Amino acid sequence: MAKKKTSARKKPVDSLSSAELYRLAKKREQEEMKKALEANKEKLKALRARRRELVATHRKELAKIEREISRLTGKAATGKRGGGRGSITDAVVKIIGDAGEISTTDLKAALKKKGVVAGNLSQTLAYLKRQGRVTSPARAIYKLAK
Repeated sequence: MAKKKTSARKKPVDSLSSAELYRLAKKREQEEMKKALEANKEKLKALRARRRELVATHRKELAKIEREISRLTGKAATGKRGGGRGSITDAVVKIIGDAGEISTTDLKAALKKKGVVAGNLSQTLAYLKRQGRVTSPARAIYKLAK
């Protein structure tokens, strides 16, 4: 079989059989596809590098704007990091600790007074119970665990 391949290359195109022509065409197609993939890899590499640069520039610009907003409003900017669940959890623990024992209704009111949005209060309380930080001596009543 190897002899056929070498002899097919040496033969003029007019004298090749259809099977030999098909094999040559497939081989050429694969070689061209390989070259196209290599060219695409280089383009992808360049595009990804450009994307990284744009994202870095974008982040810097956003941070600048956030600092300016914070300066003008006098409030610290709360991004996705640092805010969120941790602050709600801490606020709930502090309120329960201050009250000793508190109902969920009173807890919601205290959170609202502090300006903490607690749409997921039941999940937060369940999380704190699983951690062992609060207990529930009665239905909808919570106190800090000892």
